[in-house]
Amino acid sequence: MPVPISQAYTVASYVLKQKLQGRMRYPLVLMLEPLFRCNLECAGCGKIQYPEHILKKRLSPEQCFKAVDECGAPMVSIPGGEPLIHPEIQQIVEGLIARKKYIYLCTNAILLKRKLDLFKPSKFLTFSVHMDGLKEDHDHAVCREGVFDVAIEAIREALKRGFRVTTNTTLFEGADPERVRGFFDQMMELGVEGMMMSPGYSYSKAPDQQHFLPRNHTRNLFTRILSNPKKEWQFNQSPLFLEFLMGRQDYECTPWGMPTYNIFGWQKPCYLLNEG
Repeated sequence: MPVPISQAYTVASYVLKQKLQGRMRYPLVLMLEPLFRCNLECAGCGKIQYPEHILKKRLSPEQCFKAVDECGAPMVSIPGGEPLIHPEIQQIVEGLIARKKYIYLCTNAILLKRKLDLFKPSKFLTFSVHMDGLKEDHDHAVCREGVFDVAIEAIREALKRGFRVTTNTTLFEGADPERVRGFFDQMMELGVEGMMMSPGYSYSKAPDQQHFLPRNHTRNLFTRILSNPKKEWQFNQSPLFLEFLMGRQDYECTPWGMPTYNIFGWQKPCYLLNEG
């Protein structure tokens, strides 16, 4: 099972409570961005394009706790930037675990192995490692050679110590479906709990604007990847979303389900809408 029963129960209970109270719109996951600074310069990301005085800013643990308490969502995703750069990331994670929030700490894993001693394995903490495919594909995506091998070593060490680990993959124009399927096999053999994936949506601040996936290309790519899935593959996301990626389902957007809090305060809940 890609998530613990306790997590599935907590989320289901939260959703049921909202429905019983007649709430049609409520947050499910808080996107908590404690900083924008990163130790990579990926062509498909625009966070590090901010001026230096913005990149120097970061949320304090108290600001993070206030946002989490105000939001009330049972799950908290901590992206960035690179969260492990934050000098108080240990205190932030410990404070969220004390609040019994299920945390997905998103990391490129460059610092993960040396930072593991800051954390204790917990059902509430998952390291969501950015992995954009097999070695050559991933290193190309992050614009630096050797990052794939560093991430694999960090994942192995985290799993050895009993941490929950998932992967998070973004696919862009030109992705090879067979190589992606091979990547899924490798991640399952590695022993990660589950995999998440998404198409590379257009983001105005990203340096590379040529390789974002248009909708028809997205459907074709994910159909070729997922039409005959292997039973060993575990995805840490709804099967309904996978159906959506293949163009078999359409849904109305629910932006209130994933609000964002960062150094600018409460933000529009989707980076495609631009900050504000």
